[in-house]
Amino acid sequence: MKSEAFWFEQHHDDVPHGNEWLSPPEAARLDTLRIPKRAADWRLGRWTAKRALAQRLSLGDAHSALATIEIIAADSGAPVAFIGGQPSCTTISITHTHGRAACIVAAGATMLGCDMEFIEARSPSFIADYFTPEEQDAVLSAPAADRDLLTTLIWSAKESAMKAVGEGLRLDTRSVCVTRFGCPSPWSLWAPLAVRASGGRVFEGWWRADDKFVRTVLSDSDMRAPSPLPLSQTDPKSAELAPFAPECVENES
Repeated sequence: MKSEAFWFEQHHDDVPHGNEWLSPPEAARLDTLRIPKRAADWRLGRWTAKRALAQRLSLGDAHSALATIEIIAADSGAPVAFIGGQPSCTTISITHTHGRAACIVAAGATMLGCDMEFIEARSPSFIADYFTPEEQDAVLSAPAADRDLLTTLIWSAKESAMKAVGEGLRLDTRSVCVTRFGCPSPWSLWAPLAVRASGGRVFEGWWRADDKFVRTVLSDSDMRAPSPLPLSQTDPKSAELAPFAPECVENES
């Protein structure tokens, strides 16, 4: 049976001004973050993860309920969720970029990683330094109009895979290689994705592109396409993302 995962996104504007939704250790951690952008991104990531867990576990939206959820960084840096001081029996991954954050939630213990990247041009030296020869060939053989999307997809998939491995960017990015990605139809839907890690381990998952962002999620389990966690009525933003629809790129290698 395929496992299930749930995707949830928030924006900087969704995060409340106060910190009563943080646990005491989280509030203490926030006090150590002196750079405003880093503190804002950290709060956004924690808010998004707590909201996702609260919705998935039916804990409610009250800040007092969110404060019972604590996100702790494991030795690897991966986020681990506790509810009332006890392990949550879920696995999560968090990503943030350009004022947005996302959290993927799956039941039980699994190797899981997610990433979100803004679609933009990257230099030839970036591709040469961080992509495997197979990935470089895929980019160079793609239509010029699709290369920014494809480069962003490959980079995002690498980030997700390295998070799933539990190492993040401490790994050489060429130790993981995107081997398969399908074409979403329509573009707002998830399409299959696969990445091969060193040692032959394969992580499979999903990707999609909309509102000029690429989103990827990878796991070591056979996982269904992520289901969205619905926004509650109290959310200030509830509009659906606008579709981003470049020419279709497909790859099998």
